[in-house]
Amino acid sequence: MLDTKLNSAYVLSSIVAVLTLVAAAGGLFIDDLYRDDTFITVGWYGNDLVTLVVAVPLLVAALILSMRGSQRAQLVWLGMLDYTLYNYAFYLFGAALNRFFLVYVALFTLSVFALIFGLANVDVNGISQKFQARTPVKWISGYMMFWAVLLGVAWIAQSLDFVVTGQLPQSGLDEGGFKLVAALDLSLVVPGLVLAAIWLWKHRPWGYVLAAMFNVKGATYTLVLTAGSLYQANAGIEGAADLVPLWVFLGVASLIASVLLLRNMQSTEKQGESIHLEDEISSFGVDAGAQ
Repeated sequence: MLDTKLNSAYVLSSIVAVLTLVAAAGGLFIDDLYRDDTFITVGWYGNDLVTLVVAVPLLVAALILSMRGSQRAQLVWLGMLDYTLYNYAFYLFGAALNRFFLVYVALFTLSVFALIFGLANVDVNGISQKFQARTPVKWISGYMMFWAVLLGVAWIAQSLDFVVTGQLPQSGLDEGGFKLVAALDLSLVVPGLVLAAIWLWKHRPWGYVLAAMFNVKGATYTLVLTAGSLYQANAGIEGAADLVPLWVFLGVASLIASVLLLRNMQSTEKQGESIHLEDEISSFGVDAGAQ
């Protein structure tokens, strides 16, 4: 059954899905769309490939199943909206001006509002109550905190080193690239991971929702990082593949966390069957007592 409270988020998400398809396919098949240097351009190609063959189908499937009432799919849908928001922030603020600039503006803006409307209207308490007691929240919380500390320390340490020494960070990125990636990770990723990890550890309702959302997004976006790095290495860029083992580790860990969360979530159908069985048992008891 369609949750009418989520209508606005679903409409915006449908537009996001179409524009994501356009942006990814255009990036791969329109000659000379990108006007960046080789390092950035081949990274866009890896991003577009993963977005086209993984992210778009996953977003569309999750959106359709969410509209049909699947709360598991709602968590995947929210994670994919977080993916499009984070992903197209890089295109909007990091890519050299190209013919898809307005597409990136629309994707970033619509993803922001779709995610806000989705989070504001999703049944957080109802979803959290469907997670079984055996859900490994401690393990998943610990992994997310590790992920947050890893990113936070990496970017903060390099930033503080610049404050002290005046030397630009040796991250392999130019000054603009460093600022963009560090700014987005320190504002959109690290705080959310920390908050989700703490809330999940304490079994707070929002902890379950945010943990699933961030891990779905993380599992998908590490594919982008892996593909981009391999494209760059293939283009002859020295050291481009050095972090691939880290991306693979984080991607696999995020995928495992996502699967553990979703598998330990009781489906609506099973819960309905359980409630129906309890009603039958109660009716049987009443009838037996009357006899």
